[in-house]
Amino acid sequence: MKKILVIEDDLNIAELQRDYLQMSGYKVDLVEDGEQGLQRALAGSYDLVIVDLMLPGRDGYQIIQGIREKREIPLIIVSARSEDIDKIRGLGFGADDYLTKPFSLAELAARVKSHITRYERLRGIKINQETINCGGLEIDTASRKVYVNGGEIKLTAREYDLLLFLASNPNIVFSKEHLYDVLWGEDYCGETATVTVHIQKIRKKIENDPGNPQYIETLWGTGYRFNSQ
Repeated sequence: MKKILVIEDDLNIAELQRDYLQMSGYKVDLVEDGEQGLQRALAGSYDLVIVDLMLPGRDGYQIIQGIREKREIPLIIVSARSEDIDKIRGLGFGADDYLTKPFSLAELAARVKSHITRYERLRGIKINQETINCGGLEIDTASRKVYVNGGEIKLTAREYDLLLFLASNPNIVFSKEHLYDVLWGEDYCGETATVTVHIQKIRKKIENDPGNPQYIETLWGTGYRFNSQ
């Protein structure tokens, strides 16, 4: 049975999420405090974490950042904040999805299922090439490690999967929507802006000049491609 952690200080909302997700076949733990929520997320073997932004102890952004430094699991933000800046910030810290309150419990359960399934599928991808080399960039698919000019760089699991997909299909242009379908799931109704956020984060880590990228190119109005030349 898949385990989910809900970090939410509104007990009524938390219990509604717990009860519906339990009826959907998940084991669910609730935590009302941000600090305790982060500790539980890092200590427990959870398949997905749902976190509110406004919490006592630590806010949701801090929790997401803390989890991403140690763990690679799907993270969903559930918040009353509906501004685009909040969504972009949450995705930038490493969240996989953002749901605005009030929301449908059925939609929440569908997104939970989609994220867990997508994550498991991506973790199980097998690449024929053991290494992908392009200039100073090397991707070791066996160890899931990435090197730039001989030095290892740290990518999150989703950043790695996105880079690997592009590098495994060099010189092909993919739209944001296509990349979103491949990496997040075509049945998943989230924010395609997360593709842009992840591309920007990857560029900061692998490009000598992120503003003039060598590896991941933007074709305005079309999408992105990995330049293998």
